[in-house]
Amino acid sequence: MADATEPIVEFLNRFTRALGVNSAVDVEQTPDGPRLNLSGGEAEILARHRGEPLKALQHVVDMAYGRALPDEQRVFVDALEYRKGKDVELRQMAKLLADKAKQTGLEQQLGPLNPYERRIVHLAVAEVPGATTESIGDAFSKTVLISARK
Repeated sequence: MADATEPIVEFLNRFTRALGVNSAVDVEQTPDGPRLNLSGGEAEILARHRGEPLKALQHVVDMAYGRALPDEQRVFVDALEYRKGKDVELRQMAKLLADKAKQTGLEQQLGPLNPYERRIVHLAVAEVPGATTESIGDAFSKTVLISARK
């Protein structure tokens, strides 16, 4: 697997050098695929504006290297573990809304979310017995409906 991440790490190193950002790339292997975290104080620039620069970089990496990994694995690009923290929050919110949907019988909405965020929500709600999800919308950003399973 390390071989598959080498060109991605090199790309991220070239990218940050071009930005004039001094950072290191740490690779963490996860069951879903490698998580590449840019570290160093200057990497903070990627987490600014609610992580929009990081989302754009993730999109570029997906387009360029997304098919280089085996099976259903994906590459996750992060900076100072910004997305990791946001992922935890999103997972918790999805489970909270799933419980609320089960208790009230009313659908709960979460979004708009990009494909990566929707995947986190679908997987988190799948862990809640009696709850289900559905993505609605026809754009890149969609809303996820969370409801009690009938």
